[in-house]
Amino acid sequence: MSLIRLDCPTTTLILVVAQGAPPSLAYFGNRLHDGVTPEEVVALGTSQGGPGNPDVAITASLAMEPGLGLLGPSGFSAHRDGKDWASRFDVVSAAQDDQRAIIHCADPRTQLALVYVFELDAQTCALSISSTLTNRGGASLDLAEMATACLPIPARMTEIIGFTGRWTGEFQRERIARHSGGYVRENRRGRSSHDTFPGVVLCTPATCENAGEAYGLTLAWSGNHRLRIDTLNDGRVIAQMGALFGAGEMRLAPGASYESPQIIAAYSSAGLTPMSRAFHAHVREKLLTPAMRGKPRPAHYNTWEAVYFDHDVARLKDIATRAAAIGAERFVLDDGWFGSRRDDLSGLGDWFVSADVYPDGLGPLVDHVTGLGMEMGIWFEPEMVNPDSDLYRAHPDWVLQAEGLPQIPYRNQVVLDISRPEVSNYLFERIDAVLSAHDIRYIKWDMNRDLSHPGDAHGQQRAHAQVRALWALLDRLRAKHPGVEIESCASGGGRTDLGILAHTDRIWTSDTNDAIDRQQIQRGTSTFLPAEVMGAHVGPSHCHQTGRRLSMAMRAGTALMGHMGMELNLLTEPEADLAELKDAIALHKKHRALIHSGAQQRLDTPDYLVAMGVVAQDQSEALFSVAWVDGHLRTLPDRVHFTGLDPARHYRLRRVWPSAWRSVSSPSIIEALDLDGQGTVLSGEALMIVGLQMPLSQPETVLLFHLQAQAKG
Repeated sequence: MSLIRLDCPTTTLILVVAQGAPPSLAYFGNRLHDGVTPEEVVALGTSQGGPGNPDVAITASLAMEPGLGLLGPSGFSAHRDGKDWASRFDVVSAAQDDQRAIIHCADPRTQLALVYVFELDAQTCALSISSTLTNRGGASLDLAEMATACLPIPARMTEIIGFTGRWTGEFQRERIARHSGGYVRENRRGRSSHDTFPGVVLCTPATCENAGEAYGLTLAWSGNHRLRIDTLNDGRVIAQMGALFGAGEMRLAPGASYESPQIIAAYSSAGLTPMSRAFHAHVREKLLTPAMRGKPRPAHYNTWEAVYFDHDVARLKDIATRAAAIGAERFVLDDGWFGSRRDDLSGLGDWFVSADVYPDGLGPLVDHVTGLGMEMGIWFEPEMVNPDSDLYRAHPDWVLQAEGLPQIPYRNQVVLDISRPEVSNYLFERIDAVLSAHDIRYIKWDMNRDLSHPGDAHGQQRAHAQVRALWALLDRLRAKHPGVEIESCASGGGRTDLGILAHTDRIWTSDTNDAIDRQQIQRGTSTFLPAEVMGAHVGPSHCHQTGRRLSMAMRAGTALMGHMGMELNLLTEPEADLAELKDAIALHKKHRALIHSGAQQRLDTPDYLVAMGVVAQDQSEALFSVAWVDGHLRTLPDRVHFTGLDPARHYRLRRVWPSAWRSVSSPSIIEALDLDGQGTVLSGEALMIVGLQMPLSQPETVLLFHLQAQAKG
């Protein structure tokens, strides 16, 4: 077998796997008709040598290894004491198993074996790529660099969308023109980070949310990583992604193997939003457990911004009572319940219920919460320890460090080396003890600092091992407590990736509950993640992160479109705001199944609007959010063109949030179409092509529109 073709409804993949030659990717893109043969696709890509270059054409391989002789960016670097560096991986065998291609490669000169697995899912059309390197030599191999795969991208994809940001400002999209040389993003923070998400999109200048070609790539990895897009001098474009190793971090003993993190890729010929839906389907079908897919996500209450470290059992019970009364289905006790943890200076790592704050233990609070019909949740930050803690005083050698160098201060805490079995066992035992003693169904698993000096007690770098140990610890806990859900939080979205989602159930999208910021953050996050895994909370009217004051209508309407929760002091909120919040939670529950299972739609709008929605898989129903995050230049706002509807069906259109809203002037289209009453029946085609004129609104407003397909007849 020298060629392998994989197809799904939207995409075709063709691999060249001739024995005795390096494997390569010949085609990845729009679905080709069955009559198009892999041979003609390869023939159409025939290239040649030329002046100033090798006399023969060198095909870019999947590894872009040094022995290939293609003088571009390498995707592979390894050696044994400075030797055996010029590997070239030739195909030994290749097989196709339904939607999977398995390619075995070897280099007898450097005594290495490399196996690639490509799987193009027949339903989601997401492409999964993994690679495994094995040291078959008699001496250890120092692996300095190994991209999971190096993938040629059509040169017509001349624009790059990267993802940057900061704490409380994650998932900001940055669109630039591709240029000669390399676009490189590297992350050394020890987690997938706030500022360098391991994902990228390549597209054409004409590509928008619902038109044009797009290639999306993301690395399912929760640690240090490198992604790069290189434009070679002959015009070829190569994308590569892989884990990033520290010096000496990846040394393979004889017979040992390194398994790369997966690349998940998706292609769309119809815009960025359809590309995103392939990633969403992958998360839903491949990463989330069947139990999570079948369970409505509970409306969430978290205590953090209400009480911070000031825990008082009676007050917490009162808050829980009020949370249940307005519709909460889960109550999460955040930081401050254990050890000497009255602030962030001490106690972290001492995972014993504080007798000072909870003299009767957690039982009375847990019983009160569950007696109200809510699930109980609890906060842990297992990977960290305060120097002022019993754990650190007993085991100062358990932390990651660089010998002879001072620790870099981050929130008065340092990082435990959980790759050490005794550390991982301690954490498992303490978390297991709390879960086993109480009816707790949810963990908020936090990580509030980077790994600045990720060395172990022997001076070896351990950042990569730390991620593997984290995943193993999470899996161990989930096996012991299968009914407990786990949220990945890292000062918000600092560990948001498809790797961690294989071991958890939810992402805390950002530490900011500012609804204006959240509109942009949730839009960016939706490039790769579906709404049901994006934690979205209603915070206080005075946002603790930005100082901005926003209405309950804006805050609740923004949170409603994700996995909705609350994080405000319900004992001090005005009664009118609580009543409005109760209505929002009820509306979220009414449409929860749609929001958490439908096809997400991002609309192309001017910058002052953020418009997103979700359409039922059978196109029978839809819910769209239109948010004014700024003012507009012209007197009237733009029209909004809904997407994803059935053009042949008719839909009853109504405005469903906020209930008491009125346009700046009237009559507006709201009154003309009775959108606050019975609504108006309109064709899907008209709603998509003609579009809906938006009413005149002030900034910091969000409107939700519901569309219900009408019976034919």
